[in-house]
Amino acid sequence: MIELVKAKLADIPAMQELVASEVKEGIILDRSEDEVATNIRSYVLAKVNGRLVGYTALHIHSPRLAEIRSLIVDEDYRGRHIGQKLVQFTLEEAKDLGVKEDVLVLTYLPDFFAKIGFKEINKEGIPEHKIWTDCIKCIHFPVCNEVALVYKI
Repeated sequence: MIELVKAKLADIPAMQELVASEVKEGIILDRSEDEVATNIRSYVLAKVNGRLVGYTALHIHSPRLAEIRSLIVDEDYRGRHIGQKLVQFTLEEAKDLGVKEDVLVLTYLPDFFAKIGFKEINKEGIPEHKIWTDCIKCIHFPVCNEVALVYKI
């Protein structure tokens, strides 16, 4: 059974281990342990029998815009709708927090998010502060192949 729980500081080493190969390949941005700790309240974890099998984060940019970040599911657990459950959890959290308009995602898997109701947008519509705080740290910057999508709240 999949359990969705909010992350705790003690979860950070397992989170870093789970995402390491995706970070190395440039699929997910590298976030230091300190950065994860600073944003620990943003993360939701998927656990099976107490084992971390996936996670994501909901980052709030403004009262109108939030972003789903760092979605990862252990390769052995893919295809079990864990990613979808994590995304649905964050969308509900965005609504509960009062995000007024959109939840953004930048991804190499646009079809996954489209099935959940996200719509592709032009990357030029992404707030500039997003580009300069996150994208500039990416190994692919400035040549980005990710697709931007939004979910209307």
